[in-house]
Amino acid sequence: MHLTSAKDARIMIAAWEWGPYLGQNLLRVCTSKVQRPHPKSFRIDAKVSGQYINAILASSEAIQEGFDEALMMDYDGFIAQASSENLFIEKDFTLYTPPLGNIFPGITRQTVIDICRDLNIDVREKQLTIQDVYDADSAFLCGTAAEIIGIKEVDNKVYEEEWEHTIGASIQRKYKKLVLEEENYEVII
Repeated sequence: MHLTSAKDARIMIAAWEWGPYLGQNLLRVCTSKVQRPHPKSFRIDAKVSGQYINAILASSEAIQEGFDEALMMDYDGFIAQASSENLFIEKDFTLYTPPLGNIFPGITRQTVIDICRDLNIDVREKQLTIQDVYDADSAFLCGTAAEIIGIKEVDNKVYEEEWEHTIGASIQRKYKKLVLEEENYEVII
């Protein structure tokens, strides 16, 4: 055994039924002391097993402190993402999400952006501070396993806007219809 690239690889695929990773209730989230890896130290744009160690540390810390999930900062102190999900915040009828570069460029994140384009919802990529997150009207996480899940509070700061009246809830409903193929779609053969 060596810490070098293998010359050959084997793959195993397993499948089982699994509900939304974080459940279906609004989340209690905290900021983590664990940061996202620096993009020059690790391929943060690829899903590789070594990257999950960092996410597991952040998530475990949050759960031990009584929260459901953790928000991680990048190396400059801006919000990057949750342990394994992307973050969107809503402020004054606009959605904001951290830009690519220090986050995982998730498929579900891109789907949310595409849904927003279809619904004429303004989405802006910008570096977010923790104060931006606290001052938001609402927030949600998205990821393949988590789907789209609303955030109730961050660091014990509760969002006053009822989830059902947020842009995130509208996107959640549209996303669910899309993945369950309840939307009109064409198959080109």
